[in-house]
Amino acid sequence: MVPWWGGGAKDNQKLHRGTPVVIKMENPNWSISEIENPSSDEDDFMPKKSRKFRGKNAKQLTWVLLLKAHRAAGCLSSLASAVGRRVKSGRTDSTDSLRTENSAVRSRLHTFIRIFLAMSLILLCVEVAAYLKGWHLADSALYFDHIVMNGNAVFGFGFRGFFGWMYNMWVLIRVGYLAPPLQWLTNFCIVLFLIQSLDRLVLCLGCFWIRFRKIKPVPKIDSIMDVEGGEGGGYFPMVLVQIPMCNEKEVYQQSIGAVCNLDWPKSKMLIQVLDDSDDPTAQMLIREEVYKWKSEGANIVYRHRVIRDGYKAGNLKSAMNCSSVKDYEFVAIFDADFQPTPDFLKRTVIHFKDNEEVGLVQARWSFVNKDENLLTRLQNINLTFHFEVEQQVNGNFINFFGFNGTAGVWRIKALEESGGWLERTTVEDMDIAVRAHLQGWKFVFLNDVECQCELPESYEAYRKQQHRWHSGPMQLFRLCLPDIIHSKICFWKKANMIFLFFLLRKLILPFYSFTLFCIILPMTMFIPEAELPAWVVCYIPATMSFLNILPAPKSFPFIVPYLLFENTMSITKFNAMISGLFQLGSAYEWVVTKKSGRSSEGDLVSLGEKEQILERGSSEPTMAAMKEELLKQEQKKKKKKHNRIYMKELSLAFLLLTASARSLLSAQGIHFYFLLFQGVSFLLVGLDLIGEQVD
Repeated sequence: MVPWWGGGAKDNQKLHRGTPVVIKMENPNWSISEIENPSSDEDDFMPKKSRKFRGKNAKQLTWVLLLKAHRAAGCLSSLASAVGRRVKSGRTDSTDSLRTENSAVRSRLHTFIRIFLAMSLILLCVEVAAYLKGWHLADSALYFDHIVMNGNAVFGFGFRGFFGWMYNMWVLIRVGYLAPPLQWLTNFCIVLFLIQSLDRLVLCLGCFWIRFRKIKPVPKIDSIMDVEGGEGGGYFPMVLVQIPMCNEKEVYQQSIGAVCNLDWPKSKMLIQVLDDSDDPTAQMLIREEVYKWKSEGANIVYRHRVIRDGYKAGNLKSAMNCSSVKDYEFVAIFDADFQPTPDFLKRTVIHFKDNEEVGLVQARWSFVNKDENLLTRLQNINLTFHFEVEQQVNGNFINFFGFNGTAGVWRIKALEESGGWLERTTVEDMDIAVRAHLQGWKFVFLNDVECQCELPESYEAYRKQQHRWHSGPMQLFRLCLPDIIHSKICFWKKANMIFLFFLLRKLILPFYSFTLFCIILPMTMFIPEAELPAWVVCYIPATMSFLNILPAPKSFPFIVPYLLFENTMSITKFNAMISGLFQLGSAYEWVVTKKSGRSSEGDLVSLGEKEQILERGSSEPTMAAMKEELLKQEQKKKKKKHNRIYMKELSLAFLLLTASARSLLSAQGIHFYFLLFQGVSFLLVGLDLIGEQVD
């Protein structure tokens, strides 16, 4: 045995045999590096398996565990500081007066959730007290018979007797009056849930069949278009390209540059930049960019509306009324953050050739910032399923789907026969698609043609976008229902549009998601006589999440966060659906989704070249003034940018966590874990800890 105070060099070498560990203390993230010892003669005779584990001693493993714990503590510390900043700032969705929600609806829903939360806390205290006294039996029916047979005598008199009497009355009321209607509502939502799950399963089977049989839209001509071969050598109709935008200084260069680089004869293409900006700096920058490309030979014009009626629909409608567009046969539309590839028109317009029934060709979206944060990853799962499954299946089998508002090419004749752009809803893209389908036009979806764009990186921007996307369809359903019923299309197409396209996917989905998992499930914890089966809480949602994530296989590690986040977003979608269905004020609000200007590596290089050309072609005073103004605008933007607390999500978080605590008294394992994790998900979203974080 070697004494602790030292020994010979050989003894020390034997004592400290192992792999030295270098600790890099870069607070809060430390790292570990292993340094190989020079191999000794003994190593040559040691088995490889022994040699592999020889250097791993307990002290090194302890350091590893300590460093992992320190990293976790650093994450928790940063999380706690972020929460502290939210609470200290006091900024909430109500104090900031978000325009995307009607104040009356928001306050009523929030009041309902708060009352529900208060009642849940009171009932939790009562149930805990009853459990400690031994009154809480596993079988409520036995306890109900016990009350009926023995009355209140078993509880004695005084305060204990009064409390026991109150608990007896609560059991009698919930068993006789509350449980039956709650169970009926539960069964009704389960039926809706199963119908929607069946629809999702059928869509996935259709997508599998498309892949298995390699089904895809094929143009009716065999010739390959080539601009170099002359304008008469291919199919080059007159194409109008429109770029509607509004105060989008971060992305205007990318979209204008990408559209001007489209591989199409310049004499056959007109580009309209439709600027609805009310920011003078944005107007100046966009106008300068248009003039720069015009000087380089692009057939491009700049249009700015002083009176911005009708939002995007009004902007497009105004542009289509210009006399200069009457000679054009097709119109391609790109939002300000979209960057089409040079061959976009070649791969889309070709599907109109010799096919007079086609009114729309839609391309799918791809995202330059899908890996930016957890929020963008979850959005990528949703939208990948939307394009890969929903749009592709509907396009191949029934030739109808909702126009996505951008990255599509319309036949102008189809727009005109359908009534043109209307400003009556905030989903003008879905509106024109429904009316065109009722006129008999067919749609083509190209899953292999992609157009890059951006995803909202902050929860605030995503929340506003989802509110508009879920309130608009309900507005449109009220307006279009009589037209659908009296249209000349066949019965099964009417049924598909009414029951599947509108009711099931736009109304029932947000209704049961919020009602079943955010209201009924917590209530069944406090009224255990109404049961919600474990397969509804766990197995089917997990299966549906698995199907949703199949088109994006790299996102499988996020399947659990995706399931929880979709339920968390149900409150926003439910509120938006109610606003649109009953024509409340927030249903008519249009808020432009904030962009961050994310670009791919190739886009950054092209932007650098364009900036050099712009500096050479503009006067120095103008460029200096523009840069100074931009600097001021960015400083103002940084001051205004902040995270906030969302009160409805926070209230629901505490409600679900309270229900999870109550479920422990009934030993409901799956329900407890689901409520716990769902409550934590609502808590993170309510504190705005998902998505972009602002210091």
